[in-house]
Amino acid sequence: MAYNGTWKIDRNENYEKFMEVMGVNVMKRKLGAHDNLKITIQQDGNKFTIKESSNFRTIDIEFTLGVNFEYSLADGTELTGSWNMEGNKLVGTFTRKDNGKALTAYREVIGDELVQTYRYEGVEAKRVFKRD
Repeated sequence: MAYNGTWKIDRNENYEKFMEVMGVNVMKRKLGAHDNLKITIQQDGNKFTIKESSNFRTIDIEFTLGVNFEYSLADGTELTGSWNMEGNKLVGTFTRKDNGKALTAYREVIGDELVQTYRYEGVEAKRVFKRD
């Protein structure tokens, strides 16, 4: 499973703008851009266990492909949705509970990097991780 392992944030692309469009205040955007995020992924068939550890919080997330679950972003935004596998790419389709707007997330391993792409209200951002 290509996703298995621990991944540490290396760089962001357009992430502050994405957080702004998401409604994250300026102070949290500045902190969020330097959160030192580390993600540990364990895949067992269609089931994923993910540990997200940053300067702000550590959480464990479990989900099964195609099954809706609830998730809170680091800023407190609550989402509901699911992850699915499309080829070698994880595609997450989520709906914000506060305003009903869609957030799409993608995770894919490209070379030795895990690339997370987010799309919300026409803005796209990427967070690129290296194996730890």
